[in-house]
Amino acid sequence: MHFTKLTILALGSIALAGTAPALAADAGSLAGSWRTPSKHGVVDIERCGGSICGKLINSENIQKNPDLKDVKNKDASKRDRRLKGLQILGGFKQDGAQWTGGTIYNPEDGGTYKATITPAGADTLKLKGCIVWPLCKTQTWTRIK
Repeated sequence: MHFTKLTILALGSIALAGTAPALAADAGSLAGSWRTPSKHGVVDIERCGGSICGKLINSENIQKNPDLKDVKNKDASKRDRRLKGLQILGGFKQDGAQWTGGTIYNPEDGGTYKATITPAGADTLKLKGCIVWPLCKTQTWTRIK
């Protein structure tokens, strides 16, 4: 088979384009502080072994009361936990450009939902939480640092 320089360049571009999203989904690229649209929350995402996890660092309610407890948790034994520093994201596996199979805990309603995280740029990610498919909600989170 004979390839021209143009064909080789085109194939190289396709190969690079095909690998770019997977690089964007690397756990290290998601590490940092992210602002959520809900109550101006701030979640720190970090590596957790081969996965990622996230802790609630701040929100309007935490600013009003730094000792705010997890009073809406459906598990009564967990209602004494402080919300500040609480892990709300975990259990994700890298799947191409996405992180799937994880969960997000919502302290506003005490529910834990299946979640998928998809990078949508260097400083934006889409987090989709689902009660059951197709009952899902997607939020856009923005990197703070």
